[in-house]
Amino acid sequence: MKKLFRKYVPDPGSVRSRRLVAAFGGWLQRPGLWQLNRRSVAGAVAIGLFAGLVPGPFQMLTALLLAIALRRNVPVALATTLYTNPLTIVPLYVLAYEYGRLVLGEGTGRLPAGEFRMDWSDWAGSAWALWGWMRALGPALALGLAALAVTLAAIGYVAVQLAWRAHVALAWRARRAKREK
Repeated sequence: MKKLFRKYVPDPGSVRSRRLVAAFGGWLQRPGLWQLNRRSVAGAVAIGLFAGLVPGPFQMLTALLLAIALRRNVPVALATTLYTNPLTIVPLYVLAYEYGRLVLGEGTGRLPAGEFRMDWSDWAGSAWALWGWMRALGPALALGLAALAVTLAAIGYVAVQLAWRAHVALAWRARRAKREK
């Protein structure tokens, strides 16, 4: 599992030597922010899944600040936020709205604000239309986003913990079988 992550995660020394990172001094110099172990990666995935549902362009900033504060792997947390993108954001927000309605006891039903459609030729207009659509959905969307973010974070944390544990167990069994030959 570590080999897979090391393949895609930059070397901590090269990251620390960059001017932008060096400007933040000790904040980004902590070794725990770059370690690849089960606890750090699982926490970083949870942070990334949580921060990915933060509205607007603040997802990576939220993931960075949470990873630093909780001392989890920064690159993994930042990369995990990428599950939200222009293709997935609307379905995720519809899911969050329905989840919020369910939590509020309103049941599920038709979206009151109509339908949002992305106009690929007018990004700014689409962003304003998305903002208006989100505001029309109201408290159900706000509660649903928070609940979905926490739920996805918990599922991601547990999934990484279980996958890492299974990978280690399989590696140990393979080593034992190799020794017994």
